[in-house]
Amino acid sequence: VPLAELSLMNKLIHTSLVESQQHVEILQRDPSSPLFSIKTFEELPLKKELLQGVYMMGFNRPSKIQEQALPLMLAYPPQNLIAQSQSGTGKTAAFVLAMLSRASASERYPQCLCLAPTYELALQIGQVVRTIGKFCTDIKVNYAVRGNRVLKGTVLEEQIIIGTPGTTLDWCFKQRVLDLTKISLFVLDEADIMIDTQGLSCQSIRIHRALPKSCQVLLFSATYKEPVRAFAERIIPDPIVIKLREEELTLGNIRQYFMVCQSSDEQYKALCNLYGSFTIGQVMIFCQTRRLAVWLSGKMSRDGHQVAILTAELTVVQRASIIQRFREGKEKVLIATNVCARGIDVQQVTTVVNFGLPVDQDGEPDFETYLHRIGRAGRFGHRGIAFSVVQRETVQLVHKIEEYFQTTIKQLDPYDMDELERLAA
Repeated sequence: VPLAELSLMNKLIHTSLVESQQHVEILQRDPSSPLFSIKTFEELPLKKELLQGVYMMGFNRPSKIQEQALPLMLAYPPQNLIAQSQSGTGKTAAFVLAMLSRASASERYPQCLCLAPTYELALQIGQVVRTIGKFCTDIKVNYAVRGNRVLKGTVLEEQIIIGTPGTTLDWCFKQRVLDLTKISLFVLDEADIMIDTQGLSCQSIRIHRALPKSCQVLLFSATYKEPVRAFAERIIPDPIVIKLREEELTLGNIRQYFMVCQSSDEQYKALCNLYGSFTIGQVMIFCQTRRLAVWLSGKMSRDGHQVAILTAELTVVQRASIIQRFREGKEKVLIATNVCARGIDVQQVTTVVNFGLPVDQDGEPDFETYLHRIGRAGRFGHRGIAFSVVQRETVQLVHKIEEYFQTTIKQLDPYDMDELERLAA
């Protein structure tokens, strides 16, 4: 799944902040400069209308990244910044607050420009602007995205422009309706995706070069790996960097078991025994192929289970809707192909089932996908349990996974109900 689609799914489903215990690191140009952080939004130089908008979003207090980033974003003189943290930690709301604070309602021309890698992500950012800016009635937004045509000579009066790099370039240099020399705040969202997508980084750099030297630049990314750092250096000289250390997926807090079966029908019986033994709140079941996921979903539904299915041919909005319903407990079982093995956080999931193990094109274990699959059961430091229901001819894959991760995966008898109930207890 493209990174941009995963990012959009996370923006759609994270209606509240993800609580992270990860440490915040700050790398600044002048180490002797004092650092300021805040514990409440009232400590920020925000207009009353913006505070109302923040509370409309459901934010009662700043997240970890917001505590450190917002004072820097809103400081005078303006400071350039790179903020890195995972999805759901409040990055979008933070830079939206900065744009709404910097935009002057009395000036009827674009002053803040935000670039996103896709049309859908641009619209999602705009939704956050509309929500937080609900009471700032004189500040308007326009979208430099495909389908939103402007004619040469059009006078843009909106103070905030949100767009994709290609269409924004057209507005600037072909249609000449967007004057970059008047932009005072430039936001580059999802920088890691910009780098990963052909052409976007060059377009973003071209736009940045046309901005005035006094323009404040805010770059946001889910990662701060070497490609992002190198890209940032081309965009922003000597930025302040705020990092929320990435949560490491580990196996230490997840108990792992496997069951050996003769056929897919026997695998299904083992799954039913497992599901019947555990008073499972919610469970994620992973399949290697869409065909297998559809077959399993059909059998479970016919047996009276509340099941949702998540596969790659669904639209992003459909996927986000399914995940949201699952998070709300409307379905107890989520069957997914590897589209859902990464980046989707459902805190109440403590049990994961592999209905067959993930393999690569050569039939060897896909170790990274296995780690991300079972990692869904151990998010945010919770303890989890993972079962792999495999056929006899693939048992050697289990032993390869054990060897690779230097871990133990205990074998269970799928028909030993006493043992299953003991585990459940």
